[in-house]
Amino acid sequence: MRQHLSKLTILLCLLLTLPALAQSRRVTGQVTSAEDGTPLPGVSVVAKGTSRGTQTDAGGNYSLELPPNINTLVFSFVGVTTQEISVGNRTAVNVSMSNDTRALDEVVVTGYGAQSKRNLTGNIAQVTSREVANIPVPSAEQALAGRVAGVQITSLNGKVGQGLQIRVRGAASLTASSQPLYVVDGIPVTSSDQSSTTAPTNPIADLNPNDIESIEVLKDASAGAIYGARAANGVVLITTKRGKAGKTTFEIGAQYGMSTPTHLRTWLNTNQYVELLQEALANSISLGYLAPGTSLNNRFTRYAAGDASGWQAPNPKYNTDWQAEAFQKAPSQQYDFNARGGDAKTRFYVSGQYFDQNGILIKNRFRRLSGLANLDHTASEKLTIGVKLNLVNSVNDRVSNDNAFSTPMQIVALPPMTPVIDPRTNQLSGNYTLYYNPLLNRDFAALQARVFRVLTNAYAEYKIVPGVTFHTDFGTDIISQQEEEYYGQETARNTGAPNGLGVNSFRQVVNYTTNNYFTFGRTIAEKHDIDATLGMSYQQSRSNFSSVTGQQFPSDAYKQISSAARVTGGLGNETGFSFLSYFARVNYRFANKYILGASARVDGSSRFGANNRYGVFPAASAGWIISDESFMRSVPVISLLKLRASYGLTGNAEIGNFNSQALYAASGTTGSYGYAGIPGQAPLQIANPNLTWEKTLQADFGLEFGLFNNRLSGEIDYYQKNTTALLLNVNVPGSTGYRTQLRNVGKLDNKGVEVLLNSQNLTGKFKWNTSFNIAYNTNRVTDLGGTTITGSFLNRAQEGQPLGVFYGPEYAGVDTQNGDALYYTNTTNADGSLNRTTTNDYNAAQYVALGSPTPKFIGGLTNNFSYAGIDLSVLFQGQAGNYIYNGGGKFQSANGDFFDNQSIDQLNRWRKAGDVTNVPQARLLGGNGTGESSRYLQKGDYVRLRTVSLGYTLPQSVVSRVKLNRVRVYVTGQNLLTFTNYTGWDPEVNSDAYSANPVNLGIDFYSAPQPRTIVGGVQIGF
Repeated sequence: MRQHLSKLTILLCLLLTLPALAQSRRVTGQVTSAEDGTPLPGVSVVAKGTSRGTQTDAGGNYSLELPPNINTLVFSFVGVTTQEISVGNRTAVNVSMSNDTRALDEVVVTGYGAQSKRNLTGNIAQVTSREVANIPVPSAEQALAGRVAGVQITSLNGKVGQGLQIRVRGAASLTASSQPLYVVDGIPVTSSDQSSTTAPTNPIADLNPNDIESIEVLKDASAGAIYGARAANGVVLITTKRGKAGKTTFEIGAQYGMSTPTHLRTWLNTNQYVELLQEALANSISLGYLAPGTSLNNRFTRYAAGDASGWQAPNPKYNTDWQAEAFQKAPSQQYDFNARGGDAKTRFYVSGQYFDQNGILIKNRFRRLSGLANLDHTASEKLTIGVKLNLVNSVNDRVSNDNAFSTPMQIVALPPMTPVIDPRTNQLSGNYTLYYNPLLNRDFAALQARVFRVLTNAYAEYKIVPGVTFHTDFGTDIISQQEEEYYGQETARNTGAPNGLGVNSFRQVVNYTTNNYFTFGRTIAEKHDIDATLGMSYQQSRSNFSSVTGQQFPSDAYKQISSAARVTGGLGNETGFSFLSYFARVNYRFANKYILGASARVDGSSRFGANNRYGVFPAASAGWIISDESFMRSVPVISLLKLRASYGLTGNAEIGNFNSQALYAASGTTGSYGYAGIPGQAPLQIANPNLTWEKTLQADFGLEFGLFNNRLSGEIDYYQKNTTALLLNVNVPGSTGYRTQLRNVGKLDNKGVEVLLNSQNLTGKFKWNTSFNIAYNTNRVTDLGGTTITGSFLNRAQEGQPLGVFYGPEYAGVDTQNGDALYYTNTTNADGSLNRTTTNDYNAAQYVALGSPTPKFIGGLTNNFSYAGIDLSVLFQGQAGNYIYNGGGKFQSANGDFFDNQSIDQLNRWRKAGDVTNVPQARLLGGNGTGESSRYLQKGDYVRLRTVSLGYTLPQSVVSRVKLNRVRVYVTGQNLLTFTNYTGWDPEVNSDAYSANPVNLGIDFYSAPQPRTIVGGVQIGF
C-alpha cells in the first residue's frame, strides 16, 4: 500500500510541474560592442518583472532560464540606457550595444576575470594594442613609458635587449626586488634577469608586442591584492590577442629603420689633451706631488707609433675620435604575419614575427623569431576549451657591463693621440694603448645569449548553472638559455688568458602554474548586481644552471670548450620555489551607482620560514557614481562623476629561495673547504624560521570625471603606501658563529598624487584627442633599526631619507687664489645658525644628503590627430626632481688627475689667481677635487619626444579593387629629441654594472645613450 502511495505522490508532483516545465525555456546569447564586436562582460540580463537574472561572463556570454509567461529580457550595462528585448520564440538572443554605451566603459582585465572600467573601485591603468604595436623597441614595457600615470620606466642604458627598471608608485623594497609581477594570459611568468653575467637581460623582451591585445597595470591594493604576496610592486597583466567569429582576416607587415645615439659628448682633441697633461705635470712638480724631472715621454712613447716626440708635437700625427669608434650603423627590420577568424564554435588567432635590431654599440644586436597560436572552442552550450602556445627563439649579441674595460663606451678614456691602426704592424691598436682597447672585443671576442622559450596555457570553462562558471587552466613558461663567450688570444690583456678563453653556460627555468576558480554573477530585482570569484592557484618553478670554462685554444677558429687544452673551471646549481594560494573576491552594485568590493588571498611559499609559511592579504574598496543621482540631472555638463576608495595589504616575496634556511657550503662552491683533495663543507647561513614577506599597506582615494558629454574626462588619485617588515641583514652576536642574519626589521613609505586627463579636442572629419598624465611621488626610508645601508659611490639607504639618497661631501667649487678644490664643512654657530665654512681637505668635509635619485614628478603627453586616412601620434615623456651621479666623472672630468682623455669642460680649469671657475687646477696624480662628492652630481630632469608616428591608410575604394581590406604605410620615430641640462650621455640611465643592488639608483658609469630610431613600415590586411 505504501509503495502505491509513493508512486501516486511522485506522479501527482510530475503532473503539477509539467505545465511549468512545458512553458519554461532557456535563452542563451552574447552581448557585444557595436563599435568593434568585442564581448562585454558584466552586463546584467534579467527576466522582466522577476528577480531572476544573470550577468555576462568574460566572453560576453549569458544563459538564463525564463519563467513561465515571461517573454522579455532586460539588458543593462553599467548605468546606461536599459534595453528591453522581446524574446519571442527564440532560444538565442544576441545583443549589440551601441558606441555611446561603450564610450566610458572599456573592458578592463583584472586578476582572474574582467570588468567594465566604470564598475572598478581599484586603480587599473590600461594600454591597448594600438599603443604598443610597431614601436621600434624590443620589449613591450618600453612602449609604456609616458603612457601610464605613476609608472616609471627606465632603460638602464642604450644596449638593445638589456634590462629595464620599472617602478609602480615608487620603490617598495631595500633588498628584495622592486619590479612588478608579470602575468601573461593569467599565468605568472619569469621576468627576472637570467644572465650569467653581471649585466642584466630582460626576459619580457621574448614577447612579441604586436601579439598583445592589452596591458593592464594594477596599481593599488584593491586591484592587486588578488595576487597577494607578490603584488606590492604592482602587477602587469598582459593579454594576447584571440580569435573572433567571422570571416578569416589576414595581415602582413614589414618595417625597416635605422638607429643613432641620442647624444654624443665632446672630448679633448690631441692638442688640447697634450696641453692639459703638460700643465698638470708642471703643476704637480711645482707643488711637490711629483719629483722634479718627471717626464711624460716614457709613458707616452708607445702612443707616438715609433716617434718618441710625436705626442708633444704642435701638429700631432694622430687625432683619433675614439667615441665614434664605440658606435656602429644600427639598422633594424621587422616582419609580421597574423590570421584571425572562426565561427560560433571555434575561434583562432595565429601569428608570427621576425624582429632584428642592431644596437648603436659595436657588437650589440638582438633578434627574435616568435610564433603564437590561440585557439578557443565552444564544445557545447556549457563547455568552452582553449589552448595558447607561444614559441620564441631570441639571440642577443651582448657587450660587457658598463664597468668593464672591454665595454665599448670606456673607449673614450683612450688618449686621442693613439691611432686606431698601428702603422708599424698595420693591425688594430692593442697592447700599446693606455687601457685595453674595446675594439679588440669587437673583432676577436663574442658574447651571445640564445633563448628558446615556450609559453603555453590550456584552459576549460564549464557553466555549471546559470551565472556559475568553473574555470581551470594549466600554463607553463619554459626558458632554455645558452650563453657562449669566447675571447681570442688578442684579448689576453683583458682576460689574462694568453691563448684564448671560452665560457659556456646553460640555464633552464621550468615554471608551471595551475589556476582553478569559480565565478558567480547574478542580478536580483534589476537593482542588485553581485559577482564573485573563489579559487586556488599553485605555482612551481625550478631553475638549473651549469657553466664550464676553458683556456688555451689552438686558434680563433676553435671556439667550443671541447677545443680548449685546459678546462679551468666548472660549476652548477639548482634552485626553485613554490606558491600555494587561495583567493576570493566579491563585488556588489546597487542601482549601478553604489559599488562595494572585497578580496583576499592566502599565500603560502617555500621561500619563507617554517613559522610564517602563510600570509593573508585582504583588501576592501567602495565606489559611488554620483552623476547617476537624481540631484545631478540638473547639471548636464557633468557626464560622469565617481568617487572611489580602497585599502588593502599586499606583499613582496621576491627574495632568495633559501634565505630562511640554515645553509652549508660544500667544497668548490663559495670557497675551498676540502683538504688534500678530500671534500668538505662548512656552515654558510644561519636559519631564521620567522622570516616572512615584506608587507605593504596601501590606501587610495580617487575621483573619476567626465565633462561635456565626456569630451573631457580624467582621474585624480591620492595614495599612500607603507611598507613594513623590510628584509635586512642584521648583525648578530659573534657567539653564533655568524656575522649577520636576514630579518624583517625595516620600514619605508611612498605617497603621491596621480592626475590623468583625456580630451576630445576636435571631432568630425578632423579628429584631435589629447591624453596627459602626471604623477608626484615621495619616497622615504623610515626605519632601518638604526643602521645604514651603503651602496656604490654615494648611494645610501638611511632613515629619514629617500631610498638610494646620494650622501657625501658637498663640493664648494674652487679657491680663486690657488685652484684648490673646496668642500663644505658646515658647522653650527653658538646662536644655532649654520656656518657654511669650506676646506680644501677632502677628509675634513662634512657628509650631507645631496639629493634623491628618484624623480618626484613623472609624466607624459600624447596627442593623436586623424584626417582623411592620415593619422599622427606624438608622445612626450619626462621626469623631474631627481639627481644623477656620474660615477665615471673622477676619470672623465678630473682636470688632468690621470691619463684618461677628458671632457671638453675641463678647458675651463683654474689656471691663475683670480680665475672664477668650477674646475680645479690641473694636477697630474694630485687628486684635486676627484673624490666622490656632489661635484659629479647633476639634476636629471628631462623631457623627451619619445614617439612620433605618422601614417596613411589608403581609401577603401582603392584597396578593395585589389581584393584587400586595409593598407597603411607609416613612419615612426623614437627618442627624437631630448631637452635636459644633464651633461652626460643620457639622463635616462641607471648603470647595468650596479643595478643589481636596489640601493644603487641614478648612476651613470660609461652608460650608452638611448638610441634615436626612425623606421618606416607598411601593414596590409586582406
